[in-house]
Amino acid sequence: MDPSHEDFMRRAIELARTSMEAGNGGPFGAVIVRENQIIGEGTNHVIAHKDPTAHGEIMAIRDACARLGTFSLEGAAIYTTGQPCPMCLGAIHWARLSRIYYGFRVTDAAAIGFDDSAIFEQFSLPESQRIIPADVVSREAALQLARDYASLPNKISY
Repeated sequence: MDPSHEDFMRRAIELARTSMEAGNGGPFGAVIVRENQIIGEGTNHVIAHKDPTAHGEIMAIRDACARLGTFSLEGAAIYTTGQPCPMCLGAIHWARLSRIYYGFRVTDAAAIGFDDSAIFEQFSLPESQRIIPADVVSREAALQLARDYASLPNKISY
C-alpha cells in the first residue's frame, strides 16, 4: 500500500519533534515527496547553525536537490509542519515544487512566537514605505552584468 498524505506529514512531524527537542530550532520539519517516495527531508536548524535561513523547508529543498543532483523539484510536493513563511514560500516557487501540504497555519505559528505577518505586510508596501530601506546603486554596471549573463552561450536557464 502506498504511503498517504498523513504518513508523509507524520514523518515531517517526527523529524521536527526530534530536532526541536535537540534544541536545533522551532517545531518545523518538512519532507519532499515525488512519486510516493521521500526525496528530501529537513528540519529547522536556525539555532543550531546560527543561520536565519535554515528553516525546515529550505533544508528539505537543499537535501532533495543534493540527492537528485538538480535545482528543479518539479512534480514533487512538500509536506511541512507549518504553513511556509515568505522566505520558504519563495524557495518553494524557485524549486518548482508542485504542491504544498502543511499542518498548522501562520496564525498558529504566530501564537507560539513565530509571527510572519509583518513580513507578509511589507511585501504589499511600496519600497519607500518599507521598514528596511532599499536604494539603487551602480545600476548601469549591474545592468551590464545582467546583459553579459544574458549573452552567455552555455548558460543554463533556471
